[in-house]
Amino acid sequence: MATTLEGIIAYPVTPFSRTDDSLDLVRLAALIERLIAGGCHAIAPLGSTGESAYLDDAEWYAAAEASVSAVAGRVPTVVGIADLTTRSAVRRARFAEKAGADVVMVLPLSYWRLDEREITRHYTTIADAIGIPLMVYNNPATAGVDLPPELLHRLVTEVDNITMVKESSGDIQRMHRLTQLSDGALPFYNGSNPLALAAFAAGASGWCTAAPCVIPELTLELYRAVQAGDLDRAREVYYRQLPVLRFLLDGGLPTTVKAGLALRGLDVGEPRKPLLPLDEAGTAELARLLAAAV
Repeated sequence: MATTLEGIIAYPVTPFSRTDDSLDLVRLAALIERLIAGGCHAIAPLGSTGESAYLDDAEWYAAAEASVSAVAGRVPTVVGIADLTTRSAVRRARFAEKAGADVVMVLPLSYWRLDEREITRHYTTIADAIGIPLMVYNNPATAGVDLPPELLHRLVTEVDNITMVKESSGDIQRMHRLTQLSDGALPFYNGSNPLALAAFAAGASGWCTAAPCVIPELTLELYRAVQAGDLDRAREVYYRQLPVLRFLLDGGLPTTVKAGLALRGLDVGEPRKPLLPLDEAGTAELARLLAAAV
């Protein structure tokens, strides 16, 4: 059983049909194939980029199963789990494990503010219900729940199969703190695109990102340069892609990544409402940034 991951962990969008807004599992498989062929080290469907919040239960199960099947064990599959109730999160985590996922990545969601006792119980219950590793995902901007480094470290230390962390708060000091608390032993992954280079310098084991959907060459080259200790090359590649990374994030990942994929020859449909497609001006700007980067 893989307990840690390294490298570029790619986040596919979830394609929808342009005719009836149904799941397009054929294009999902095609996108995953492209990401693996491009050299990504793991595939993480059904995260924020994958619009998991906008899928009903049947769609979520279908997308999870189709994603694991498309990956076919060639790289690890990290299935995203985010639900308002612990019971539903457990149900989805068990489904992902049965489908063949290697890791589940759990984002806490809550209508009511959760204290550390409730957060700990949520994660411990999910971890106890499955036999595959669990990645704790901190993204307060989307989840409404903030997990400080001390709590993240405690969860990994105290719960057997909670083994890694995705940190997406956008605060590089939190990554340094995770390294400090664990003496560098805690595997954590950067989830904030503009912090990619700084995160690797802080000790990140990998980069969880949707960027390989549109600029796979640059994301992989940054990781290779970091691994080789070629700081000059890493800086050059990072700053060349930074305008694209910022655009993708600022415009909302499902919207911008789907527009970028269309520009790069793979039509995956529109984001699901209430999200709207990128407008004409935005699409033109994204095309300009992509041309300049690659």
